[in-house]
Amino acid sequence: MKTKELKNKKLKELQALLSEKREALRTFRFSIAGSNMRNVKEGSALKKDIAMVLTLLNVKAKVNNE
Repeated sequence: MKTKELKNKKLKELQALLSEKREALRTFRFSIAGSNMRNVKEGSALKKDIAMVLTLLNVKAKVNNE
C-alpha cells in the first residue's frame, strides 16, 4: 500500500484498515504455526502496513488537536 493512498483516506477508513490488517496478521501467524503458509514475507509486509497506518493516525490526531 502506498503512502499517498493512505494520506487521502479519512480517519474512519484508516481505523477500519488498521483492524483489517491486524486481523490479517493474526491469521498469518496462525497459518505459520500450522505450517500452512509458504509466503513468509507477507508477515513483514503486514507489519509495515500497520506501522504506516498507525503513524498516519497519530499525525491526523495531532493536527486535529492543534
